[in-house]
Amino acid sequence: MKTVSLKSALNISVKAARAAGQVLRDNWYLPKKVNLAEAHDIKLELDVRCQALIEKILATAFPDIPVLGEEGNTGDTNADYRWVIDPIDGTVNYASGMPHAAVSVALQSKDARWRAAGAANAARFRTPNFVTRSAGHITIVGVIYDPFTDELWTTVIGQPTRLNGRVVQVSDRDQVKDSVIAFGFSKSKENLEKCLPFAAQITRRARKVRILGAATLELTYVASGRLDAYVERTINLWDVAAGALLLENAGGEFYAVAAPGGKLRMCADNGKLRKKLQLGGLLK
Repeated sequence: MKTVSLKSALNISVKAARAAGQVLRDNWYLPKKVNLAEAHDIKLELDVRCQALIEKILATAFPDIPVLGEEGNTGDTNADYRWVIDPIDGTVNYASGMPHAAVSVALQSKDARWRAAGAANAARFRTPNFVTRSAGHITIVGVIYDPFTDELWTTVIGQPTRLNGRVVQVSDRDQVKDSVIAFGFSKSKENLEKCLPFAAQITRRARKVRILGAATLELTYVASGRLDAYVERTINLWDVAAGALLLENAGGEFYAVAAPGGKLRMCADNGKLRKKLQLGGLLK
């Protein structure tokens, strides 16, 4: 496939994210159909509907690019380019009537020229760049839309992160005692046993701890300086594909290691706090 125009990809990503966000707003006060209810999570019919809408819009501009999404894949997701979609991140929040959820759209590529751009990006912001350290695909376009605040975060590889068109950056706080830290709990017994001791120690040390329930927004909040760090022991690619690039282009660090089942263990921070958080074996 020929090289994709980043401007065109960004524009269509924004259109798709906003369209899905409108569906979330339109259905905010309506009954929600639950397709699947698990011990610690739910899947709504709206998750499927929103992903289908996003895919349809993306295909109008790029019909040959496959999709890797929370609600299923289309095409060969090992192709040179692929979309990575989370149609509703924070589904439990949304279904419970809490307006903290978002739509995430990322474009990834295996093209070596983008990896070179990522390396230049890392040098520019003096942070170890996740997209250059990860094997295979790297994120080259990232869009996250919060339909309840009408906040749109956008970026492309090698460029700043913008919130509703305005450039944003991470905070400059370098002491845990002054910081607001978010983290998420994984649900398995093993992960809870790993996470709870860390939660206890960081709660004692940080200014405040938050558990917000939408990874995409936690990443944008770190990128915007609202949070100083965010830690999650087990997370999916579609939760972080857009947010990792948004964070790094805002001067932050997205540190991630592989976890079983194709998942990730991660710490997102402003580039000054990860080692001071004393994560120990939490990400191992």
